[in-house]
Amino acid sequence: MNTPLHSIDRPNSYIGRSVSRPNAKRLLAGRGRYVTDLMLPRMLHAAFVRSPYAHARIVSIDMADAKAMPGVRLIATGEDLSRICKPWLGMLDHFKGMKSSEQLPLPMDRVVWAGQAVVAVVADTRAQAEDAAEAVMVEFEEIAPVVDIDAARAAGSEIIAPELGTNVCFNTKIDTGGVDGIFATAKHVVEGEFTFGRHTAVTMEPRAIVADYNPSEHQLTVHHATQTPYQFQDLYSRHFGVPEANVRVIAPDIGGSFGMKLHVYHEDMAVVGLSMMLGRPVKYVADRLEAFLSDIHARDHRVRARLAMDESGTILAMDVDDVTAVGAFSSFPRTSVVEGNQVVRLIGTPYRFKNYRAELSVVFQNKVQTSQYRAVGHPIACAVTERLVDMAALRAGLDPFEMRARNFIPDDAYPCASPSGFKFESLSHEVCLARLKTMMNYDGLRAEQAELLKKGIRRGIGIAAFVEITNPGPAFYGVGGARISAQDGAIIKVTPSGEVQCQISVTELGQGTETIVGQIVAETLGIDRERVKVMTGDTDNTPHGGATWACRGAGIGGETALQGTKKLKANILSVAAAILQEKPERLDIRNGYIVDADGGQQRIALAEVARIVYFRSDTLPPDTNPQLTVAHHYAPQGYPFAFTNGIQGSLIELDAETGFVKILKHWVVEDCGRVINPMLVDEQIRGGVVQGLGAAFFEECLYDDNGQLTNGSLADYLVPMAVEMPDIEVAHVETPTQDTELGAKGCGEAGTAAAAAAAMNAVNDALASLDATIGQIPMTPARILRALGHE
Repeated sequence: MNTPLHSIDRPNSYIGRSVSRPNAKRLLAGRGRYVTDLMLPRMLHAAFVRSPYAHARIVSIDMADAKAMPGVRLIATGEDLSRICKPWLGMLDHFKGMKSSEQLPLPMDRVVWAGQAVVAVVADTRAQAEDAAEAVMVEFEEIAPVVDIDAARAAGSEIIAPELGTNVCFNTKIDTGGVDGIFATAKHVVEGEFTFGRHTAVTMEPRAIVADYNPSEHQLTVHHATQTPYQFQDLYSRHFGVPEANVRVIAPDIGGSFGMKLHVYHEDMAVVGLSMMLGRPVKYVADRLEAFLSDIHARDHRVRARLAMDESGTILAMDVDDVTAVGAFSSFPRTSVVEGNQVVRLIGTPYRFKNYRAELSVVFQNKVQTSQYRAVGHPIACAVTERLVDMAALRAGLDPFEMRARNFIPDDAYPCASPSGFKFESLSHEVCLARLKTMMNYDGLRAEQAELLKKGIRRGIGIAAFVEITNPGPAFYGVGGARISAQDGAIIKVTPSGEVQCQISVTELGQGTETIVGQIVAETLGIDRERVKVMTGDTDNTPHGGATWACRGAGIGGETALQGTKKLKANILSVAAAILQEKPERLDIRNGYIVDADGGQQRIALAEVARIVYFRSDTLPPDTNPQLTVAHHYAPQGYPFAFTNGIQGSLIELDAETGFVKILKHWVVEDCGRVINPMLVDEQIRGGVVQGLGAAFFEECLYDDNGQLTNGSLADYLVPMAVEMPDIEVAHVETPTQDTELGAKGCGEAGTAAAAAAAMNAVNDALASLDATIGQIPMTPARILRALGHE
């Protein structure tokens, strides 16, 4: 019997876990153990055979040639993986009537989008796996694809999931009543149709996963580029039958996510299953082409909306119909319905009208799934609202600033609720509006615009107000039965050398979580930031929590760190008081020393207190409780969300001959509550604006009538670069939430929320003198020329 060597955790180390050929072994000198002559690399690599069709039945799979190729260790089909992985269903209980079909790592009998993984190949190297994947022969029987959102709902249309009997995933309505009567009698009604193209995250680091299953200990370790390691610990445990305590998910500082790395992907689940089947580590990194085919997309909406107002320009009611297509499945575990739901509930939120009606229809189609992406639903809701408000201003003969000033919910009217049911604690529309007008030198821009128009230079000025959802509580996912935590946890401790470690459940995506948490701990405790080490993203070493999504890092994770650090500080002062024979309330910590609270005189170093606690606790009074490690958990208890708000302005120049737009300047005034680190907030805003402007002018996943993605590479899919981006000026208003002591709300999605809306209003402002308008995003040169009547 072979005795396997224990491997060391290095990618290039070797292991003899699976020795099946007795003749291929030799005695390891001096150790008395057998290993394989082949010295198989410890890490194996996965590649996938993908469907060339958007909709087809799998007739047969021939793997014979591929199995014989060098380095191939395993070829697995959907049937193979279904034996060890339970199916999943992208549903939430509070979306009544929602439908979706079960999903498995690989399909059993048919494919439902072009690029769907069909067969998994595992080999010693990625190149060998890809070569073998090309040798796998899959016979398909093509089925008519469902691509168009109207065709998906039409009678007689091909049903993507026959067991559901429909291509409608979800339908909901909001109706306060009285809307038809108001529109029938209103002095002015404006209406429009708005189309929002699909786009995707294009993160610097693609999706990546290494799954390492140890059969001898029934232990699964997954190194995963994800925002939410605790979510995946739970999912891997439940779907693969591994006790949760035996599942470790490690999520390092990942190269961007924007929500894309929240979701369960078929390839990731397959990689976990492959590792369990082989008892060896398996690695998969999506290349850029695969990312375009399999990463979630977002924003595929068509919205028809209208607004009613009286003779003075006061908004009376809004009426909205949103149809969104979400791919062939609802994503798991957060569903593909959330974006559309937030669209219809956020429309009109800055304004004080009371009558509102909205209908949302979510439909399936033969494309890759859509789901949560930065500022989920906000850009659509904001663009629809703010374009209608600009149209209303023009109809009423009002300046866009004046139109908003007349209709904003006054800052002193909070708390209040929106017609869609959102409850707001405190927002600052009026203050933000006034600040933006001053920042922009609005009157000066209008004067310059008029002078330039005389010379044939067409400039446009647009503004857009927004409300952003942050700090989500249990009402976001927990209410729907999803096992996604609304709380976060922190373990904070003083080391024997007097330094501080904070293990916290919010994760680092490149946005500065560790910086913010370290800053909060250091300032609260009274030590230098350099003496605080923050650890994130490891389910074995950090407490359970919701992690980072929906701008909850500072607002929830930061509050967790604050309250935990306050507990630790109280413990430190209690011990120091015992040492100094002083009362704790007469002491404080400053610059790493215990000092007199009144005069600041240094009494004893924090490091000396730690030394005594850890090594000479026998010298402390008997009733001393020397606890220099504190665990704390926090979840929002007040409002379901901590809404932020702000307003953006955009200045563009339009070439009416070519349809090209040059973005000259962009302004943002935002209110994220208490600003903890101004530099990080400013750069989060700027990054969000760039993504919003990318959607406004460049980014779109284009499909043909057969459901084929036609621009799935960075040679064809346009992302904004530095040369296209303007100077972005950022200012802040601070309205702290009273739900937390920290007072911080989120800021990461604010830039994305309104950038496209401000840009759309700016382009339409430039088009106004030509009696043209555009309501489709992205606003490409070709679409602008069509709006101008050039076919």
